[in-house]
Amino acid sequence: MEISNSDSAAGLSLLGARTEHSPQPASLEQEVISLFDQFRDRLLGYLLSLGLSPYDGEEIIQETFLFLFQHLQQKKSRKNLRGWIFRVAHNLGLKARARGSRMSGGEHYPMELHADPAPSPEEQVMTGQRRQRLLAVLSALPDQDQHCLCLRAEGLRYREIAEVLGMSLGAVSNSLGRSLARLARAGDR
Repeated sequence: MEISNSDSAAGLSLLGARTEHSPQPASLEQEVISLFDQFRDRLLGYLLSLGLSPYDGEEIIQETFLFLFQHLQQKKSRKNLRGWIFRVAHNLGLKARARGSRMSGGEHYPMELHADPAPSPEEQVMTGQRRQRLLAVLSALPDQDQHCLCLRAEGLRYREIAEVLGMSLGAVSNSLGRSLARLARAGDR
């Protein structure tokens, strides 16, 4: 069952119905829906890179934004909401992946890299070989390095990645530098 953006946003609007007796303005609901629209696709991409199914990713996104609504409703910190959203989704994703691994025998949905269409068969073969090398290097990276790369690809700053993954800023920098160097070497062969 695929959950569409409109279904997800409609589900978030139920938040207002659940809290109609609380003194929260409709603007809080609108803010959460706006953040949902802004980050949904990027969060789903990141959760898929963790090995979750699209359905599980959508469920985690819903849960993340429910937590966000509650967080804001309780007038907690609004500092770096993007990092907060990714951190919550990351933690929920790891829990779901661990739960799923125990229950489904470790079935994962690997992150796919999409190659550009090549104009000639020779270039297609070369592109395919390069893609295979990059995927091999990417899958050989430690989980922490893969998570750093995915979060950086989503546009998070080093400091935000450090907060999401519970690492030091230096560890994030080292991880990304090491990973990017490995990928560059594999891509240049």
